[in-house]
Amino acid sequence: MSSSESPTRAQRFAWLLVPLFAFLAVHPLVVHGCSCGHDFEFHLESWLDAAQQMRHGTLYPQWAFTAAWNAGEPRFVFYPPLSWMLGALLTMALPLNAVPIVFTWLALTGAGLSMYFLARPFASTPAALLASAIYLANPYILFTGFERTAYAELLAAAWMPLIVMAALNARARPASIAIPLALLWLTNAPAAVIGSYGFALIVALSLATQWHQTRTQPDHAKDLAKRALLATAGPITGILLVGFYLVPAAYEQRWVQIAMATLPNMRVEDSFLFGHTSDAGHNMVLHTASMIAVVLMTGTAVLLAVAWMRRDRIASEHRRPLLSVLAVTTAILLFLLTPVSLFVWHLLPKLAFLQFPWRLLSLEGVMLGLAVALALPRNKLSLRTSALLSILFTLGMSATANHLYRQACDTDDLPSARAALLASHHGMQPTDEYTPRTADNDSLRTTNPAYWLAGDLHDPNVPAPGTQPNPVQVDPNFDPNDLDDAQTVSANAPLHLNLHLAMPRVLILNLRDYPAWEVTRTGPDSLSLETPKPYQRDDGLLAIALPAGDSTIDVRWHRTPDHNLGLALSLAGLAILGLASGLPWWRSRRMRD
Repeated sequence: MSSSESPTRAQRFAWLLVPLFAFLAVHPLVVHGCSCGHDFEFHLESWLDAAQQMRHGTLYPQWAFTAAWNAGEPRFVFYPPLSWMLGALLTMALPLNAVPIVFTWLALTGAGLSMYFLARPFASTPAALLASAIYLANPYILFTGFERTAYAELLAAAWMPLIVMAALNARARPASIAIPLALLWLTNAPAAVIGSYGFALIVALSLATQWHQTRTQPDHAKDLAKRALLATAGPITGILLVGFYLVPAAYEQRWVQIAMATLPNMRVEDSFLFGHTSDAGHNMVLHTASMIAVVLMTGTAVLLAVAWMRRDRIASEHRRPLLSVLAVTTAILLFLLTPVSLFVWHLLPKLAFLQFPWRLLSLEGVMLGLAVALALPRNKLSLRTSALLSILFTLGMSATANHLYRQACDTDDLPSARAALLASHHGMQPTDEYTPRTADNDSLRTTNPAYWLAGDLHDPNVPAPGTQPNPVQVDPNFDPNDLDDAQTVSANAPLHLNLHLAMPRVLILNLRDYPAWEVTRTGPDSLSLETPKPYQRDDGLLAIALPAGDSTIDVRWHRTPDHNLGLALSLAGLAILGLASGLPWWRSRRMRD
């Protein structure tokens, strides 16, 4: 195959080769088994919990029932849905031990294809193909997939090149901006913050270079204003599209302990390049991320310099503004990785919620991939050579990732073993930032039954009979990961319950109290329907007083007003997107008529 082959045929090969490159990148997982990295257990539990609810007809779960030792938490209200929905669907369709590997392969395939689409307008098909391989197997993406197993952030790598493509396109339509931005927000919140600020930065730099180029031309101000208007309308439409998720996730933060996400060692000031804290494990991860940053930044700078010095004068005149944008973007990203940028992190809204500045490398990886495409001269790289170089690169990087990043799994940590544990009524740890505000995780016992009755109406904190205090409550230095499996056997609270009481009692459900839970009691005559006021317990469990006699208790999750508002905004976003997409077609048809 030579560079003279038709673009159509070459692109067909690209569609076939990118999934192959992704497979080569993950082949150590196929050979040795999945990597049980930092966030592996959290994501696996989410997939299994969501899959179980989907099997029972809840297509968009909000509550993670197995978390907090089966007392649950509103995890799915806050965590963007695309990654755990994809994981849940794969869980229902594939052998469990294969699910993380297939998820990783799909994410890398999406990343490679989107990088190809970004690079193709600026480079030949072989160059774009090589850029896609370098992007999908760059050290930060493999670090994310192998060591951190941050699957949502890994999936977001498939959308990041698309948002950069929209920012660089002077004629981008609102849909080409809104859809990638919406996908980022529905995949991973830190990546969405990076993508949003990255889009704004690249558009601002592009407008500045466009103004410098066209300031002497007529109508340049009109063109700039039109581009600025589209660059504003697109993100607004994208935010509207994800209103159904974003509004509840933002509004209901007042109901949970969201500040727990930025505790010491989870703050930006603890994770600048080559920083040092009192936590040895944190320092090791930070050193790895810092070395990756050096590799990506240096590689991008060298490639941009090569592209700048190329002697193709015509190409240079068109590419140098783009190269300037990429160079300045890389410089700003490097600045944000250093302690002198701390004021920026606290100045810009929501930027501090990234927790780790090195997460910006997800955007720098796109800069590197595009720099590869721009540094290669057109028509001097054959498709065969590009494919060979891509294969060698992905194999080399996957071998490196297997050696440096992959975390071996103990038998008890394998997906099949974790699923068996959940199926036998073993609850999982709570997530601090998703814990209801009035709940104390240290007070929550790990072996609670589904419900119990207490006779003391004045002490709602009566523990379940036969249970022991949470070890963390006894020893604050105890690591919940050290709990024996026998200490985590608990039960989900029933959502419908019939009781006959000889005297007034307090009903305690092994279910965390949360405003979206609606509890109703029906008396013996089936007409006396009431909503009992819950007691406030230290552990946050739902407790209600019941009178003597027959009671029918129903607990249901109801849509709060913020969910309705978010859905309305999403429908408005869809309408705007439909109008914006249909207007050019309507105009062209009217002109033909």
